[in-house]
Amino acid sequence: MTLSLPEAQREFGAGVAFLNTATYGLPPRAAHEAMLAAEHDRAAGLLERGDLDAAVTRSREAFARLLGVPADRVACGPQVSYFTGLVAASLPAGAEVVVADGDFTSLLFPFAARPDLSVRSVPLERIAERIGAGTGLVAVSAVQSADGRIAPMEEIIEAARAHGARVLLDATQAAGWLPLPADRVDWLVAGGYKWLLGPRGTCFLTGTREALDTLPAIGAGWYAGADIWDSIYGLPLRLADGARRLDLSPAWQCWVAQAPALGLLEQVGIPAIHDHDVALARRFAAGLGLPQGDSAIVSVPVPDGAADLLRRNGVVATVRAGRLRCAFHLSTTEADVDKAVGLLAPLVPAAG
Repeated sequence: MTLSLPEAQREFGAGVAFLNTATYGLPPRAAHEAMLAAEHDRAAGLLERGDLDAAVTRSREAFARLLGVPADRVACGPQVSYFTGLVAASLPAGAEVVVADGDFTSLLFPFAARPDLSVRSVPLERIAERIGAGTGLVAVSAVQSADGRIAPMEEIIEAARAHGARVLLDATQAAGWLPLPADRVDWLVAGGYKWLLGPRGTCFLTGTREALDTLPAIGAGWYAGADIWDSIYGLPLRLADGARRLDLSPAWQCWVAQAPALGLLEQVGIPAIHDHDVALARRFAAGLGLPQGDSAIVSVPVPDGAADLLRRNGVVATVRAGRLRCAFHLSTTEADVDKAVGLLAPLVPAAG
């Protein structure tokens, strides 16, 4: 079943012009209701483990389809820093890790926390040229959280291959709207609570089989077991095959909501969502006299208090790195964009 954009937009009912998906995504109605129903079942003592495990499986499979990878190469966990930490733990002492200046710290801190690694922070646009024979890993966000800049992924992948370096791509600000080279990087991690429209507490890791096999299962618990409910007590170690050996025990209600959220994205399709999101971002930029780009996130120079002004008038965005960050996703409409432009135009130098 496919859904048109207008049909999908009827799944949202925020009541405000929501330009804040880069902070957290709005839940589709089906996802919101599923999570509330699970909480009601918990309060009534009626949660069923089979339903909860099925939600994790559906989420894993839906994410795999969205990214174009096999489901047995997808691990499910709670946050980006956990999976990034596994990659950091897999590196040999002395390895050089190239990262982007000002990238999100959940991608940076796990490497910086190892004093025996050499972490080099360079400008995003120059990462590819800074990859050399001594580089072991490039860790970069596909889309920068602070301002929406898109990484030169093709250049980075080519340079990494030429020098024998691995690539870890953080797709938290990209998965759900931007087509991604998931089958051509060593690892890809994505938090589920932004553009994938899930609640906080869901995250995915995928990668090549070879790269996934190098990750130590240092967070292994019962949910990483070959037979989950036969892995809750005692030795010997009996981990699942494939990426599932890296799973962490799920926050059940979060995954109950994540599954239908991913289902909605699948029904609309990433190409249609990409075109919708970027078109709205360009409409917004044009209305303020700003350069138009290819990202669904636009960073705007504004005076102090601009975000509060917007909120008082029914528009929600946030300030990051000293600028107003506006994000445009499936729930956003042209009317939302025009309302924001009308409020911001007197405040933005380029539009004055």
